[in-house]
Amino acid sequence: MRWLLFLFFTVAFTSTAVAQTKPNILFLLADDLSYPYASVYGDKIVKTPNIDKIAKQGVKFTNAYAASPSCTPSRAGMLTGMYPHKLGEGVNLVGKLDVSTPTFVQLLRKDGYVVGFERKGWGPGDYTKMGYTENPAGKEIEFKQLLNQTDKNQPFFFWFGTNDPHRFFPFGAGKRNGINPDNITVPGFLPNTSEIKNDLADYFHLIERFDREVGELLALLEKAGRLDNTIIVLTSDNGMPFPHAKANLYDHGTKVPLIISDYRNQYQKNSTNTSFVNLIDLMPSFLEMGGVAQVPEVDGKSLVPIVRGIKKSNREEVYLERERHCLCRVDQGMLAGYPMRAVRNNQYLYIKNLRPDRYPAGDESIPGTPSIYGDVDGGPSKALLIDNKDQPSIKYYFNLSFGKRPSEELYDVVKDPFQLHNLAGNKLYGTALKTMRTKLEDWMQKENDPRINGGGDEIDRYIGTTKAWITKWGIVFED
Repeated sequence: MRWLLFLFFTVAFTSTAVAQTKPNILFLLADDLSYPYASVYGDKIVKTPNIDKIAKQGVKFTNAYAASPSCTPSRAGMLTGMYPHKLGEGVNLVGKLDVSTPTFVQLLRKDGYVVGFERKGWGPGDYTKMGYTENPAGKEIEFKQLLNQTDKNQPFFFWFGTNDPHRFFPFGAGKRNGINPDNITVPGFLPNTSEIKNDLADYFHLIERFDREVGELLALLEKAGRLDNTIIVLTSDNGMPFPHAKANLYDHGTKVPLIISDYRNQYQKNSTNTSFVNLIDLMPSFLEMGGVAQVPEVDGKSLVPIVRGIKKSNREEVYLERERHCLCRVDQGMLAGYPMRAVRNNQYLYIKNLRPDRYPAGDESIPGTPSIYGDVDGGPSKALLIDNKDQPSIKYYFNLSFGKRPSEELYDVVKDPFQLHNLAGNKLYGTALKTMRTKLEDWMQKENDPRINGGGDEIDRYIGTTKAWITKWGIVFED
């Protein structure tokens, strides 16, 4: 009898201990937040005290990149750990995601995690088209409600997908909330005008609003007594919604903040890591954090050994890609995208424009639609460039964002952080060009990229699930 009682208490204690050792995971995903716009990354204007607080508890990455500078494929890459070109119709904005492709949400849930999301999960797109009955990010539920409904011994994964700092910005909100536009340093790919500075101030205001919500989520965790057993991961799906940034493979389109913090004190604290990260690395990272034993073969590489201090780096470079963003070209029944591939390392960014006969920002207009350069989000910065494109002080910036591009681009990212000076035709950089070109071609071959050797036109024929036209100032949805 004593032996049976001893066995009962041992089993009960062991099962409780096992349940409690699985960490909760809170995933904070911003929408269109470019590196380095947070005070923890050294920005002097944007105030993000709550993001800073998380960074002090963990590891801040300074070379993290979205696999694609477009919401749907970027989020699909994070969920599956796969390069977007391997996801069929998931490679395009407002595309589809096949339920048969394993995601970290599916696998964590199968392993006992309660999984939920709030606001923007995977998307935009119609998740019902390829087998999903709920958003691939999980069950839609408010974080406070999930905390109240989940037993304290059961681990959860929660995806908080804010819509900030995506356009459209409340006009003048930055200035009204204490951000002085005159103090803002304009990135080199935009003209230094009051209109641009005010637009940036409004963008920064939405970053600060995201930071305040981060603080509210931390307070909810602490009040629920669950913060001490939680890992927090904060990043963004792609870069800022400005010309030459979002939907481009330049740094301000793909480079994003990434912070991983462990409130169980098992990861490095207040640390900075400069190794390269592709956000497809999050999928295997989440699975390792959750102790999932059977991990499918993916392109991503877990970051857990890095944040534990066991390894310094997984990658010496990152490979980036883009297909169709919006419907904004007359070609192929308005389905033509602007396919690009790129490789980025510590010295160079090499971009291959696979259909250079097309306009990267979209056609100036499409008959019968309100589309105007539809691959650039509408707003004051876009309108300024379009309305003043013939003025000498603006023409250069207009051509930079809206003009056609050569098939190859090469930038020295150390000397040219805004990627303004294409070195592909400079003989002094011939060796660098050949090296980077070879890297990209080898990667495309290895990863079975459908665009290798001029192919991949089937990608342009995928039908999107939503029709939306980007205008000079906004967006128009078609029923």
